[in-house]
Amino acid sequence: MSRTLTGIQPSGTLHIGNYFGAMRPAIDAQAKAECYFFIADYHSMTSLWDSTQRRRNTLDVALDWLACGLDPARSVFWKQSDVPEVAELMWIIGTLTPMGLLERAHSYKDKTAKGISANFGLFAYPVLMAADILLYDTHRVPVGKDQKQHVEMTRDIAIKFNQTYSETFVVPESVIREDVAVVPGLDGQKMSKSYGNTIDIFGDEKATKKKIMGIVMDSRTPQEPKPDADKNVAIQLLKLVAPEEVSTDYERRLREGGLGYGDLKKALFEHYWTYFAPYRAKRAELAANLDHVNALLRDGAAKARATANGVLGRARAACGL
Repeated sequence: MSRTLTGIQPSGTLHIGNYFGAMRPAIDAQAKAECYFFIADYHSMTSLWDSTQRRRNTLDVALDWLACGLDPARSVFWKQSDVPEVAELMWIIGTLTPMGLLERAHSYKDKTAKGISANFGLFAYPVLMAADILLYDTHRVPVGKDQKQHVEMTRDIAIKFNQTYSETFVVPESVIREDVAVVPGLDGQKMSKSYGNTIDIFGDEKATKKKIMGIVMDSRTPQEPKPDADKNVAIQLLKLVAPEEVSTDYERRLREGGLGYGDLKKALFEHYWTYFAPYRAKRAELAANLDHVNALLRDGAAKARATANGVLGRARAACGL
């Protein structure tokens, strides 16, 4: 069975765009592949310098993913910083990583262009990501198109190491899912925290209802037919959280005329609230037993280290350490 690796940035509150675009496909993959999931708290240090916030974000990510279906009995789930071997491997492969390769990284250029302070961690981010991937004999790395370059850099680093010393690392493949759901935000743009148009997975009931009821619609009356009903933001979101026959019926009623926007938005909220109800219950249960959550992460780290030590041992022997 091939091994798949997914890194999860502890970057704040998760929204339904994260869930349908990345979380659900990754969680569904547990039935088909050996899945490794890690919370990338080392990576967060390139742009977040509040230690309390980092700990809080890391715990929130663990609660969110476990509540949404990540199963530690079927997968390996841990905090990146609980496997320090990754830092040693980063140094080992970093000695063979050309500066020019790092200078061409799109992510570094984009982040510094947006005003994020340039530092070694940000510049060397692709080397740490390569260590994350290579340390676990990873075969497949699901990524968005914006991260594909980092996997290609990992392949270059692995191939150069194998050629310089001996066949040591599995050369991974990136997996770009063309059918990833692009979830519209409340304003019709892609749902993103940077646009302030998100619906949180575990948002407060009243606040979330207010957000959804505040979706701006056009000025057509309820009686007017809407031939472009499929482009309506509320309809697009309803298709994600409601049974197919329900969303199809609402789209038909909107297209034919006679359905008010207020009623449509109420239906969207009700189906969103129902869809995520089991996850909210599970998260509350986990939050009430943090010792259990921390034990799951420790157990996951022990499993990850068992794999990591084997790979690191090969790398050390290959390069004469």
